[in-house]
Amino acid sequence: MTQQVVYTVHVEFGDCDPAGIVWFPNFFRWIDAASRHFFAERGVPRWEETAKTLGVIGTPLVDTHTRFVKSASYGDTLQVEVTIPEWRDKSFVQTYRVKRGDDLILECEEVRIFAARREGGGIRAVAIPPEIRRLCE
Repeated sequence: MTQQVVYTVHVEFGDCDPAGIVWFPNFFRWIDAASRHFFAERGVPRWEETAKTLGVIGTPLVDTHTRFVKSASYGDTLQVEVTIPEWRDKSFVQTYRVKRGDDLILECEEVRIFAARREGGGIRAVAIPPEIRRLCE
């Protein structure tokens, strides 16, 4: 299992719906940012660089499951706790716990792949580069 990385989000007025709670797609935007932040914190270069050196253009999402527990609102500071509990050949499981202090706001589990460009267009899953996995474990 990998180490935990925490990504902090400050909820702005525009992140909320007319009822004053965070509009749910914003959580997915923050989770996606937290995913990339995880790799940056572990020393993985930007995807533009790995595209040149390893052929890896990023880690697209292929499956997600989310459980919303409590709401969040304008002015809240949220911590997105990120870990990778499972590595597979061409994919990995990344988990997120969004918290406001001790309050759990949501839990999310994603499956992502390491992607490279496919000849003729599109992308394909590739084996996880050992150097990236080493940085993350």
